[in-house]
Parts: sequence; C-alpha cells; structure tokens
Amino acid sequence: MEYGRVRIVVEHDLKIPMRDGVLLSADLYRPDTAEEVPVLVRRTPYGKSGAPGGASVDGLRLVRSGYALLVQDVRGRFGSGGAFEPYWHEAADGADTVAWAVRQPWCDGSAGLFGRSYEAMAALLAAAERPPGLGAIAPHVAGSRFDEGWTYQGGAFQLGFVLYWVLYDLLLEGAGLTRAELAEVADAVDRIEELYRDPDAAADLLDRLAPYYRRWRAHPAGHPYWRRAAPREAYPAIEAPVLHLTGWYDIFLAGALENYRGIRECGTPSQLVVGPWSHCVTGGIFPQRRYGLAADERNLDVTGLHLDHFDRHLRRRPAPAAPDPGPVRLFLTGADAWHTFADWPVPGTEDLVLHLDGRRLTPGPAPAAPGADRIRHDPADPVPTTGGATALPGQFTGGDCGPLDQREVERRADVLCFTGEPLRTALTVVGDITLTVYVTPDAAGADVAAKLVDVHPDGRAELLCDGVRRLPPGTDAAGAPGADARPGEAPAPGQASRPGEPVEVTVAVGAVGHVFRAGHRIRLEIAASNTPRFDVHPSVLAHHTVHHGGDHPSRLLLPRLSGG
Repeated sequence: MEYGRVRIVVEHDLKIPMRDGVLLSADLYRPDTAEEVPVLVRRTPYGKSGAPGGASVDGLRLVRSGYALLVQDVRGRFGSGGAFEPYWHEAADGADTVAWAVRQPWCDGSAGLFGRSYEAMAALLAAAERPPGLGAIAPHVAGSRFDEGWTYQGGAFQLGFVLYWVLYDLLLEGAGLTRAELAEVADAVDRIEELYRDPDAAADLLDRLAPYYRRWRAHPAGHPYWRRAAPREAYPAIEAPVLHLTGWYDIFLAGALENYRGIRECGTPSQLVVGPWSHCVTGGIFPQRRYGLAADERNLDVTGLHLDHFDRHLRRRPAPAAPDPGPVRLFLTGADAWHTFADWPVPGTEDLVLHLDGRRLTPGPAPAAPGADRIRHDPADPVPTTGGATALPGQFTGGDCGPLDQREVERRADVLCFTGEPLRTALTVVGDITLTVYVTPDAAGADVAAKLVDVHPDGRAELLCDGVRRLPPGTDAAGAPGADARPGEAPAPGQASRPGEPVEVTVAVGAVGHVFRAGHRIRLEIAASNTPRFDVHPSVLAHHTVHHGGDHPSRLLLPRLSGG
C-alpha cells in the first residue's frame, strides 16, 4: 500500500512468542525501505484491525515519518492466544513484545510504546520491565493503578464506568463468546440503567463471562491484590522518557497526574499535556460547552506531539529551534487558552481557603458561629450523576460527562450548595482541589460527594471537578471503621475525641486548570451520592449532618496562581 509518497509494507497476523509459550498476534506496518528503522508498539484489547494508531494518533503518518508500527492484540483477545484478564499479563507480555521487535532485521534496535486508556497503562506496565531497546513511551489518558482511580475512588466503587466497560468489552468480537452469550450481553447493555439500580441482577452473567469483575468487588482499594498491575509501584524502574496526555474531565486524570509527578521525581524526563477533554470527547466540544478550535486534539496535533517525542528520544534528533515551552502544557478553561508551566504541581500557587459559612463560601478566618445542615440519603432516589470526569454510556457524545449545568441537580433537597460572592477580579486556580469537612455520618455509613462549580452571571452552574469519600458502617468519632467495615477500606481521618462528635473528612475533589472570570461565583456542592458514577452507599435510608464554623471549620482549598 502507499500513503502519501511512502510505500508501506503490511504484514498481518505475525505470531510473537511470549516467555510462557503463548503466541500473540500482531500486524506490522513499515516503510518499504532497506534501512533499519525504530519501531513503535501499540498493544490493544480492542482489536488490531481498526485504525493502526488507535483513536487519537494517525498511525500511517507515523510510518510515513520513518517508523515501523507494530499493533498487537493483547493476550486472550482476537487473534492472540491465552486467557484475557485485564492488566494481569501486560507487563511481561509488553516487555516480551518489545524485546522481540527490536531483534527483527527491519528494526534499528530502538522502540517506543504508545496508546490510550487500557493501552496506555499497559505501556507503563511494560516500561517498568525495562525491555532492551525501549527508548520512549507516550501513555494517553492512563491511570496510575488498577484499584484507586480505575475500579474505586475514595473507597467508592466506580459502578457507572466499570460495569459498562466490562459489558461493552464482552461485546467485542475478540471476547470469544457464543452467539447466545453475545445476545445475553447485548440485552444487559440495553438494560444498563436498570442494572445500575440493581447491579446484582447481572451477577450470574458476569460470573460466567467475566469472573474477574467479582474479584474486583471483593478486593477494596489498597489491598495487595492490586499491586501486580500498578504503574505507581514501579516508578523508579521506568527509565524511558514519558509524554503524558490527559484531559480535565478524563476519568483517569488523577492517575495521569500522579504518573507524571512520580516518574519525574525519580529523574526520568517527562512531559505533560492536559486539555479540555473527557475520556472520549477529544474535540473540546461538549453538548453545553465549546472550548474553541484550539482545544481540538487534531489542531493541537497529537500525532505531531508523539513524533516530536519519539524523534527526540529514539532518533536523537534535536528539539525544534523554537524556545522550549516547558514540560507542562495546560489548557486553562475559563480563559480557554493553552499555557505552559515549569512543573506539576504548578510552581507559584498558594492555597486560597474558603470556609463553609451558612450556605456561603467565605475567605478569611473560620466563622465563629457554629452551623449544621442535615442530608437525607434515600438509596431509592440517589443524586443522579450529571457530567464530570466519568465514562458512562453517553461518553462518546459527551452527554454523560464533562462541564454540564448543575442547576437541576442543585434544586434537590439532598444537595447542599455553598456559594461565594461574585468575584471582583479574575481568579486562576491550577492544581488539586481539597475539601475538609466535618460530618456526623449515619451508623450505616455515608458517602461524602463533592463538586466544584463555576457559577456564571446568567446562573449557569458549570461543573469543573468532582470527588467522593466513603465512610464505612460504624465509623466512630475518631474516624475508625466499625466491625462491619471491609478490610483495607479506610475511612477519612478524624480528630474528634468523644463519641457523637463529627468526623473530619478529607475529599479529593479533583484537579483543575481554570480561570473564574470577574463576576462569576465559586460554588461547592455536597451530597451523599453521585449515582451511577459511584455505587449507592449505604443501601438503606440514612441521615448525615454536615458541620461548619465554630469548632468544626469545614473548608475548601483552592490552589490559586499568584497574580491570578
């Protein structure tokens, strides 16, 4: 085949042996030349027969630029042998694949790994094995671990994403299901909203076709079970320079930021790009928000970013003559423009502390007068997920994710809103948002779900980020779990000393790079659920009390950029 003026040789279904003898299938695209070239490897569970570069990278452009491209089905999928279990074999299989590729006569001995989502975390896991010849990697929307930030968040199970991903994954041709089994799965996908309300209704189907789903539910975040598939456990071993790409509304944002910081702190050169994207919306265009042409991954030229990265580290080509913009490139929403910074966390930020004061957010000292608000939690009518960093069935159009208007949700009696005064000047917030709040939870347990919202002058309440922290049943005044808590499920730390006093709860609300414009207001939402993004907890009617002021200075911390 020809692409542009470059003739490309394509070899299908190459069988690559793994250390245990299993053969994995791959397609090879390479320039029709006698010259040895570097190889770029993309390993996918979604089928190698699609676009060679995946959803965001022009694979044939990589080949036209002088690289061989090896696209492989991971173990147990499509043409590859073995049994598929998410992430469990990707470190060893990825390392074996790179080692095989760099020994081929068409390769110059150097290799890079790239891919998005599952593929990206698989690349990080393989890089930690340090296969010979690996010179650079480019993980796009990758997590840092397979438990927290993928299966769980803040102790809550990410029901919306995980259940949908497992069912959707089973529908792929490479899952190897019979026609009858595919019909069962298709029916489950069609009934996904029903299954979100009653996840146990799919238990038999999942136990037969995806038994790992039950194992995920049985092992809470932090359990040793998960360490086998956690890039964060091996940052010192990742020596190949890394280009990290992610989005402010991506479900794995926290993991990608942790990967950048952790690998860079170990001395490995790293770059970070964060755009106004969700996991599947890459054009910067959501149903209720358009970030402009500059936000589109195509205009940013994600393929070009990959080529610059691999050219620099595999071919040792010098960087462009233009001044180095710095290792961190962030799209600041609100200003809707790209900015470069020296690092992440961004240097020069300071905490802006906003205290909960009645239903207000106020700067300065904590209010002296105590206050409290009671939340009724009804598992039959939980607070519905409305946008945010999630991946639900509407993720491909942006209908279920991103910067959606929260006004309808805020009208609910079980959502508390704390709102600041209109800003006199613009405020730039870049970094991780943290809520410290005092809660008296129900004995059955509680979720503390929080959202940071930008309230526009016309009343639009635009969601910026959201998070959760789960308190297991029987959490006492000191924040210790009761007898009913699952092993490894740690509650938020508490500072109370007498039974009946509130528990101090810390919620990681998320990360932002955002400019609150003059005239806008900052709002914090607190609720006891955000479903189906997170599973409902507890499963019985419950009541919680949120305290503020006096001896319980509940507060929101915003990393304000100096001068902004």
